[in-house]
Amino acid sequence: MLDAVQGLSFKEPPIFERGSVGRTALSLAPLDVPEVDASRHFGATSRREPAGLPEVSEPEAFRHFVRLSQQNFAIDTQFYPLGSCTMKFNPKVNEWAARLPGFARLHPYAPEALAQGALELMVGLQEALAEIVGMDGVTLQPAAGAQGELTGLMMIRAHQHAQGRSPKRVLVPDSAHGTNAASCTLSGMVSVPFQTGSDGVIHPENIASLIDDDTAAIMITNPNTLGLFERHLPQIAEMIHAKGGLVYGDGANLNALMGRARPGDLGIDIMQFNLHKTFTTPHGGGGPGCGPVAFKAILEPYQPGPVIRRPREVGGGYWLDYDRTKSVGRLRSFIGNFGMMVRAYTYIREMGRDGLSSATDMAVLNANYLRVGLRDTFLVPFDALCMHEVILSDKNLLHETGVKTLDIAKRLIDHGFHPPTVYFPLLVAGAMMVEPTETESKETLDQFIVAMKSIAREAHETPAVLADAPTVTRLGRLDEARAARKPVLRWRPPAPTA
Repeated sequence: MLDAVQGLSFKEPPIFERGSVGRTALSLAPLDVPEVDASRHFGATSRREPAGLPEVSEPEAFRHFVRLSQQNFAIDTQFYPLGSCTMKFNPKVNEWAARLPGFARLHPYAPEALAQGALELMVGLQEALAEIVGMDGVTLQPAAGAQGELTGLMMIRAHQHAQGRSPKRVLVPDSAHGTNAASCTLSGMVSVPFQTGSDGVIHPENIASLIDDDTAAIMITNPNTLGLFERHLPQIAEMIHAKGGLVYGDGANLNALMGRARPGDLGIDIMQFNLHKTFTTPHGGGGPGCGPVAFKAILEPYQPGPVIRRPREVGGGYWLDYDRTKSVGRLRSFIGNFGMMVRAYTYIREMGRDGLSSATDMAVLNANYLRVGLRDTFLVPFDALCMHEVILSDKNLLHETGVKTLDIAKRLIDHGFHPPTVYFPLLVAGAMMVEPTETESKETLDQFIVAMKSIAREAHETPAVLADAPTVTRLGRLDEARAARKPVLRWRPPAPTA
C-alpha cells in the first residue's frame, strides 16, 4: 500500500477496487414489504443478478472522491489561461442563487402557474442578453455554444427557405473557431474557408469574389481567434446583405465586447452566447451548459419552441407559446439548463451596466499587459493592440534551442500554472493563446510573466529540463498519443516484491 502513496499525494485506485463484499455505508431497517419476483412484471428486462456496484464504507467513499478532487486543477486554485475559453473565476453568489430552494427544487414538469418565478427570470435573462448584444430576441434553449451555432444556422436556413431561396454556401475565415465548419455540415450547408489578411483581420476586397447568390451566410468570430477586432465588419455585413445572405456572429469572445460594443450594431444578424465563458456559469466537465442564441427580428419566427412570453394582460402569468409553425423545432428536453440561467442572470444583475463594461476593460487591459510583458521574450505575431487574448509563438525559441511549444506548456505546470491553449489558432506556428480574463490580479500576471521568462531562459541553458517536464506532479510526462489510442482504464497494484 505504501507504493500507492507519495507523502500526502495519493495514487487513488478506481472505487470498484476498494471495499469488500457486504460492506456498506448505509443503515437500513429490515425490509418491511414482501419480496416480489420482478420478472413477473418486467419479463426478460428485469435484472436477475445484483448490480456490480462498489461495496464500500462511508469513509472509503468520501476519501475516494475527496482524494480525486485534490488531483484537480481548477479556476478556484490558480490562474487558468486557456485562450478562447475565457476561464474566469465564477462568483460564489451565483452558486448561492442557483441553490435557492425555489429554483433548485423546481421540477421541470411543474405547470406554468407554479413556475412563474423561473419563467420571469428566464424572460429577464433573455431581455438582458438581447440588450447587451443589440438584438431583438433571445432563445435560451440550446444546451451549449456549439449547439447554439447549429441553432443559428438552422434559423438562417429556415429564413432563406421562407424567402424562396436555398443557398448552401457559408463563408468561414481561418480565424474562426473549428466548430463553425462542423455546424455548417450538420445544418446541411457547405463551409467555404478563406484566409484572413496579413494583419490578422478580414478585408472586404479579399472576399468580394466569394460572395454570390448562393451565399447563405458568413460566420465571423469577433474578436477573432487571434485576439483582434474585425474592424471591417460593418462593410462586410453590407456586402453579405446585398446578396441576400445573413451574418452569423460567433459569440465565444464576447468577453472583449460586452458593455463597449454591440454585435447587432455592427451588422450581425444572429449569434450564440457561451454563458460559461462570458457570464460565469460553470465551465467544462461535459455539462450542463447553456448556449443562448440572440437574433434580429427577421429571424424571430424560426426560433426553437416553446417560447416564453410575458403576461398577456395585467395580472396574468408568464406562459409558454407552443404555436410556432415556422420554428426549427425543439432542440432539447424542456426549455434548457435552468441552473445555468440562474447563474448568468445573477451575474448580470450583480455587475450591472457599469460592471460589465469594467469587466471588458480589465480583460483587454490584462491581455495587453501580458503582450507587452512577454514580447521581448517570445514572438508576438500580431504585436498590436489586442482584445481579450494575446497570441505568443515559440517560433524563434524553437529555431534557437529545439524546445517545442508542448515543452513550454508542460514546464508551466511545474510553476503552478495551467498551460495556455497551444497549437491554436492553426495559422500561427507554435501558437500559445493566452487569455487572462478580468478576474486575474496584476500580481498573478506578474508571476506568470516571470514563469514564462524563466522557462525561456531554461530553454537556452538547460533544455533537457523542459523535455522532462512536468517534474513535480504526481505523474510525469505522459505519452498522450498512446493514451488516446490505448487507454488504461483500470488500476493494478504493483506486484509484491520478494
